[in-house]
Amino acid sequence: MDYEVLTLAGLWNSGPAHWQSQWERKYPHWVRVPHRDWETPDSTEWVAELEAAISQCKRPPVLAAHSLSCSLVGRWAASGSQLKIAGAFLVAPSDTDAPTYPDCTTGFQPMLLQRLPFPSLVIASSDDQYVSPQRARQFAQAWGSGYVEIGNAGHINGDAGYGPWPEGEQLLHDFCAKLSR
Repeated sequence: MDYEVLTLAGLWNSGPAHWQSQWERKYPHWVRVPHRDWETPDSTEWVAELEAAISQCKRPPVLAAHSLSCSLVGRWAASGSQLKIAGAFLVAPSDTDAPTYPDCTTGFQPMLLQRLPFPSLVIASSDDQYVSPQRARQFAQAWGSGYVEIGNAGHINGDAGYGPWPEGEQLLHDFCAKLSR
């Protein structure tokens, strides 16, 4: 794949069994965007950290986001940054407006439902505890994203059995191939 990839973990970070961690081991040039506080993230601080990571890339990167960091991508896009990304691969976007969403985050409500100014693809599950399929489809439509629902996959993380996740890796490669056209 001919793109720099920045991985964006969600709330509480992605552990060693998570597909993001496994892909980073497989592709050591892929970089996880660091975050100071995975337990109680603040959107303003996290947007600044993402901005700094993008600024270090030699060319516009692809963002591979999971969970809360899908909202981070939208907040970064709305921040007025002059930096560019090639696209965003948005897996299991959490619905921060849901009454069941953990209350340990700051600045992620309301969900931003503005069109993203770059290509994007939402990957969702039909039984994710952090977002209903209807809301995930609403996010994809509002963001101007493609949409793929992969069935009963929980939160599409290590706990749900999505470690190496070769199907997701192929979806990312296919997404990136379309960016080249």
